[in-house]
Amino acid sequence: MTDAGSAAGLTVVHGAAELVVGPDEGTGVVVLEDAAFAALDGEVVAVGPTAEVLADYPVADAETAIDATGKTVLPGFVDPHTHALFAGDRSDEFVAKLRGATYEEILADGGGILRTVDAVREATDDELVANLTEHLDAMLAHGTTTVEVKTGYGLDTETELRMLSAVDAAGSDHPVDVIPTFMGAHAVPRGVDAEEYAESVVADQLPAVAEQGIAEFCDVFCERGVFTAEQSRRILEAGRDHGLAPKIHADEFAAIGGTDVAAAVGAASADHLLHTDEAGRETLVDAGVTPVMLPGTAFGLGADYADARAFLDAGHEVALATDFNPNCFSRSMSFVATLASVGMRMTPHEAIRGVTSAAAGALDRDDGTGTLRAGAPADAVVLDVPTASHLSYRFDTNPVSTVLKSGVVARE
Repeated sequence: MTDAGSAAGLTVVHGAAELVVGPDEGTGVVVLEDAAFAALDGEVVAVGPTAEVLADYPVADAETAIDATGKTVLPGFVDPHTHALFAGDRSDEFVAKLRGATYEEILADGGGILRTVDAVREATDDELVANLTEHLDAMLAHGTTTVEVKTGYGLDTETELRMLSAVDAAGSDHPVDVIPTFMGAHAVPRGVDAEEYAESVVADQLPAVAEQGIAEFCDVFCERGVFTAEQSRRILEAGRDHGLAPKIHADEFAAIGGTDVAAAVGAASADHLLHTDEAGRETLVDAGVTPVMLPGTAFGLGADYADARAFLDAGHEVALATDFNPNCFSRSMSFVATLASVGMRMTPHEAIRGVTSAAAGALDRDDGTGTLRAGAPADAVVLDVPTASHLSYRFDTNPVSTVLKSGVVARE
């Protein structure tokens, strides 16, 4: 028996109607009933039936004890794809889309990404940090404990570095783990040829980003009218040479070879995948690239959803993310789970795996993030619902009652 009483920082969450431990051998999750977990110094040390866990880790010895009777406990949500650092407002573009304008038409008219670039360049550093902090607060309130945040609204060396500094500043003072991604290749600036700009990303931006030492990943928008497969591969290989793990936006509007690039560079993930065919799916799976699907993007654009079932029915992983950005304004992973179930026919348990352990895999997290297994970070969400399936089932209100980060209550 562990001498729990002599250890500092004991947290016990007990009596859960259902507790999701982590992935099962298929594409779902392991669920325990009348369950509990205990954490010491931020790490899960025991999980199982409430009576068994409390026998070794009594509530009386706990620094923090949460009675989850009648509630559901999940691993903290992991959001592996966001553009959460931005400035300005583009709600008028939402109205334009309702009138029939396409995303590509809005972009061609000077809107979309380039409009946000203008706003970010004009914003002060303090404004950028404050904007991101506000979004992190909202994400935490909806159960997100780990989030990836991309740059890409700078499109020049100075502003991209400013964005990374803002991500670092906001993340260093917030309970949510913030993972920075450099995405200088998010769009092509006005008045610049795509090939010329791709070369500037490789020759100018990436060395400066590497020297700054904040970014963990390098991403690129491999898409018709943005960056070709060849340009994307060159940028990601250069990023990898500078120590940045590759990620890629692929097959959102057209399949132009993004999945082949993802496999060739060993990307951590390939994201969007609305137009990925069977060959592309096999390419990703064979290369061990995690597919990340963003149902909120399809919902916001009124587009068809990605074919999650084709991956899942073959026994493969599917991660989910919000894609939070000015064109997809949702910071709630529980809403993503609903869209995944309704729009992509994922079961509630598949969706839960998508927003926890699978999402952690898309960020190369192998420390147990996205699970509540022994040895994992004690990041957990207590939901005021009777079963885990209610995460997808309910979409009228936020079901989160308590969020723990490293065993400490971060939101209640």
